[in-house]
Amino acid sequence: MSAEETAKSRQVEAICERHANREGPLLPILHDLQAAFGYVPGEAIGEVARYLNLSRAEVYGVVTFYHDFRRTPPRPHSLKVCRAEACQAVGGREVWATASSLAADPACRVDVEAVYCLGNCPCAPSVQFDERTLGRLTPDRVSSLIAGAVGGEAS
Repeated sequence: MSAEETAKSRQVEAICERHANREGPLLPILHDLQAAFGYVPGEAIGEVARYLNLSRAEVYGVVTFYHDFRRTPPRPHSLKVCRAEACQAVGGREVWATASSLAADPACRVDVEAVYCLGNCPCAPSVQFDERTLGRLTPDRVSSLIAGAVGGEAS
């Protein structure tokens, strides 16, 4: 095991121990793992299972059931695209199609996620790029946002 893997394993163990006396510790452990690493590492699933005397399948099932748990490291930028009715009615489908298509490229530095209302309905279609809500998006504007992130220009 490399020094990095050993350090990660110790951190997983410390997180498990922190929740040892709680009732129902699995979800708090998974949330803490995601907070520590930005995602739930695959190797941590086995360690958590052993610690809690659960099967790997049980832990994996919880990680994959809740869509807020990530199983891969996050990309440097995030783009949340509103998929609610107000946005869909004025071009949101095209914005989503463009964003998700561009994010499929492994070189893309933007995670794209569907959300259901950003509270910006009067300015639909809306997205949230790195915590900044933007309205009246078009496929071209979304392409520019993502291209800027790929080129290192977006913040």
